[in-house]
Amino acid sequence: MIGWAADALAPWCDAVVVVGREWDGLASITDRPAPGLGPLGGIAGALVHAGAHGFGTVVTIGCDMPDVPRELIGRLLAAAPAYCADVPILGAWPAALAPALIGRLSAAVPGAKDGRLSIRRWATEIGATPVLAPAPLANVNTPADLVA
Repeated sequence: MIGWAADALAPWCDAVVVVGREWDGLASITDRPAPGLGPLGGIAGALVHAGAHGFGTVVTIGCDMPDVPRELIGRLLAAAPAYCADVPILGAWPAALAPALIGRLSAAVPGAKDGRLSIRRWATEIGATPVLAPAPLANVNTPADLVA
């Protein structure tokens, strides 16, 4: 499933990395500021990595999204900071947001129900643009989802 995400991003990105695990020779980076902070910790890790390597924007996607329309990624990049209103893990984020996001997450409790861990809440607070998907996006969490 990581391959689907990497393939969706490759036409839009100068580099594709995987957060939280290794896969097929792609660069692997860690969540920031610590593991256990959910997807927002992964976004923070990607922002830190991007800033350290001279990239201005990060496009994020969940590996459980097999069919993201190309035009949706283009619309997110054009509106960055922006996120998919239906699936906020899909977004385009300026790397310059890293310090503020790290600060926010440093006060969060890993694994707890903490509003600071909500991508949608963070996106709203930073004024990110919600972008509607042109059609419902598939989310594969089970073998039955994959068959469907």
